[in-house]
Amino acid sequence: MNAQSPAALAPGATLGILGGGQLGRMTALAAAALGYRSHVYCPEADCPASQVTPLFTRAAYDDEAALSAFAQAVDVVTFEFENIPLPTVEILTRSVAVRPGAEVLAICQDRLREKDFCGDQGVATARYAAIDGPEALARHLRDFGTPAVLKTTRLGYDGKGQVRLEADSDPAAAWAEMAGGNPEARGILEAFVDFKLELSVIVARGLDGEMADYPPVENQHEGHILRTTIAPARVTPQIAEKAEATARRLAEAIDLVGLLAVEMFVTEEGEVLVNELAPRPHNSGHWTLDACVTSQFEQVVRAVMGLPLGATERHSDAVMRNLLGEDAEAWRTQLGDRNQKLHLYGKTEARPGRKMGHVTRLAPRNEG
Repeated sequence: MNAQSPAALAPGATLGILGGGQLGRMTALAAAALGYRSHVYCPEADCPASQVTPLFTRAAYDDEAALSAFAQAVDVVTFEFENIPLPTVEILTRSVAVRPGAEVLAICQDRLREKDFCGDQGVATARYAAIDGPEALARHLRDFGTPAVLKTTRLGYDGKGQVRLEADSDPAAAWAEMAGGNPEARGILEAFVDFKLELSVIVARGLDGEMADYPPVENQHEGHILRTTIAPARVTPQIAEKAEATARRLAEAIDLVGLLAVEMFVTEEGEVLVNELAPRPHNSGHWTLDACVTSQFEQVVRAVMGLPLGATERHSDAVMRNLLGEDAEAWRTQLGDRNQKLHLYGKTEARPGRKMGHVTRLAPRNEG
């Protein structure tokens, strides 16, 4: 396939998915419903996505021979998490279209570039500064004050690589904790945001620039891990409109083809501050599987395969709750509740904090 071709790919084409987690699994299932094959590329054996398609390459992300063969076997490639090494995407792009593209990935996998990008688009974020060591941290802390949060610029998720700083925190110890022994670690210091709630908006953008976004949802975390998503978010129409407009602005500016999840803070004063971007299906969009005309997983398939985007209207309100660790062992109880839908990811080892599945409770749509 010509990597620059804007034509829609007909059913029967093969979608390549980098990453084998639950997001890839649900994307592959959505692709199958539209008549597409999915080929998963992942270094781990028996990953969740590999359980739902016979096409699976188990290889490292720096295996050029395996990547070349993978590129020849698929018609387009997308990714299910943003910590794919950038050289992997650059290798694939020589032979096949990768959507979203390498530049989108480069921005979204680096917190500093991400914040700079938002600032360039006039989108508000928490105050931040680049940190290259404990001396710089101590200097900026005197300016920022505490509490504040030190984060690694790369590879952090679910609270990993983050350190909250208080007045008595030791900058050297905080830097060492964040860096985790990596001599090349880079950090970003963010001012603490005393927010009222966290919300996210997922927006899709197709090859032709068409955009469609889902309503803002409210996210509640426990131990830095998303626990519950409430759809729609309990915010004013004005805040909802501002959040949606922000997501669309960023998707267009980044030249997205695919999905972009925009996580935001809403302050007591009604400010909307962007926290993070994720250029792929997102945990806070799982509720769309059961409550929307088009799920986020069908939508990303539509976008990257060049199809028209689907409707994002919800037919129900929803509360999605992640099943972490041993929570999934109560699957019989979950199935016994007729008003909720159970989704399990096929993971065999239930570690504390590991996302094993989710349940979504539906309710009649509230127009109020």
